[in-house]
Amino acid sequence: MEPLSLAIPYGTGYEQVVVDGSRVVNILALTHKEGPARTDELTLISEALKNPVGSPPLSELARGQKKVVILTSDHTRPVPSRLTMPLILAQIRKTSPEAQITIIIGVGCHRSSTPEEIKTKFGEEIFINERIINHDPLDETNLVSLGILPSGGEFRVNRLAVEADLLVAEGFIEPHQFAGFSGGPKSVLPGICAFKTVLASHNAEFTVHPKARPGSLDGNPFREDMLFAARKAGLAFILNVTLNEEKRVSLAVAGEVEAAHLKGCEYVLSQSSVKAIPAPVVITSNGGYPLDQNIYQSTKSIMQADLTCQPGAVIIAVNECRDGHGSESFLDSFKRASSLEALLEQIESRQRDETVPDQWVIQLTASILRRRRVIMVTKAEAKDVEALGMKKAATLSEALRQAEALIGDPMAPITVLPNAVAMVIRP
Repeated sequence: MEPLSLAIPYGTGYEQVVVDGSRVVNILALTHKEGPARTDELTLISEALKNPVGSPPLSELARGQKKVVILTSDHTRPVPSRLTMPLILAQIRKTSPEAQITIIIGVGCHRSSTPEEIKTKFGEEIFINERIINHDPLDETNLVSLGILPSGGEFRVNRLAVEADLLVAEGFIEPHQFAGFSGGPKSVLPGICAFKTVLASHNAEFTVHPKARPGSLDGNPFREDMLFAARKAGLAFILNVTLNEEKRVSLAVAGEVEAAHLKGCEYVLSQSSVKAIPAPVVITSNGGYPLDQNIYQSTKSIMQADLTCQPGAVIIAVNECRDGHGSESFLDSFKRASSLEALLEQIESRQRDETVPDQWVIQLTASILRRRRVIMVTKAEAKDVEALGMKKAATLSEALRQAEALIGDPMAPITVLPNAVAMVIRP
C-alpha cells in the first residue's frame, strides 16, 4: 500500500509525518464544508444582524444611546473581527451616529493584547480610529460589584461595561473543555470580570463536575454562572460566528445572548460531534495559530486526546507555542509540587473562594498526566515542557518514533485529532 502522509496544523503551517500505508490510522475531523469566499462570509454575518434571534436588530437597540461598549475576545481567540466589527459599528452608527463607542478586549485572566496584536485583529482603520482598551482584571478602581454569583463568588465586573447605555459583544463558538461552548455569555465572565470573580467561578468542584465538559450546557455550573453574569451586566446583544477547518465563517448568529448562543451551539454540535476511536497513539493539535500560542492553551488539545486513548496510550501534542509556556503560575505549580498526586490533593482541598490562578487548567492537566504519557512537538523550551512531566520532540516524525518505542510497537494504531479543540468527542 502507498505510504500515508499526515499533515497536522502547527502555528501558521503544518507538521508532517509519513506512515506505512497498511498501518491503522483513524482521523477524527469536523464535518467538512467548503469555506465560503470572503463576500459570502460578510453575507452570512450581515444576514444574522438583519435577522436576530430573540431581539430587535442592533440598530434599533442603539437608537439614541450615547455610551456604547462592545466586548471582544483577546489575541488567543480567532474571532474574525476584521469582518464582524465594521458591521457592528455600522449598525450602531446607523441610528446613533454620535454615540461614544468603546471596544473592550475581554482578556479574562490572560495578559493584555499588544498594539500589534490589536492592529492585526481589527485592521489598521479600526485600530487608528476607534477607542480600544484591554480589560484589567486587577484594576479595582475600574471594577464594580453586582452581587453574588450562583457559585457563591462576588460578581465584580468592568465599570465601563456596566455604565454603558448599550452593551454588545462579538465572539466565536467552539466546544469548550468545561464551559460546554465558548462565545455567548463568556464575553462577560470571564472576559471582563475581576480576577477574584474568575477564580471563584473556576473552582475545583466545578472543574470536575460531570456536566462541565465539551458540548454540555444543561446543568453545567459554569454556564449558570456565565448567564447570570451576562444578564446582571446588561449584555443586550451578541454577534457570534462559528468557523470551519479553514477558519472561515460557517455560521453567524446574532441577538439575545442565551437564545442566539444556543442556536450557534446547536449548529456546532451538529458539525463537531465525533465518536471516539481509542488508540495506543493519539496525535492531537489545537488547530494551529492563534490557538496554539503557548503550552497553557495547548493543554486543551491534550484534554481532548485523553478522551480517545487506550489504557497506557501515548499522546503526541503538536502545538507551536511561539509564546512559550503562557503562564508562570501554571508552570510553577508543577515545578513546586512533590508529585502529581500531591498537587491534585492540594487543589481538591481548597474551598471555592480559595481558588488560585490557573487552578482549573492545572487540575485537569495534572489529572491527565497522572495516567498518560505526553510528547510535545513544539518550539517551547524543553525545560518548560519537562517541568510539566512531558517530553519534547523537534518534529512529528521524531515524536512518533518516541511513542512507538514507549508502546513497543512500530505499527501501533493511531488516532489523529487535527483540530481537537473544535470537537465534541463522544464515548
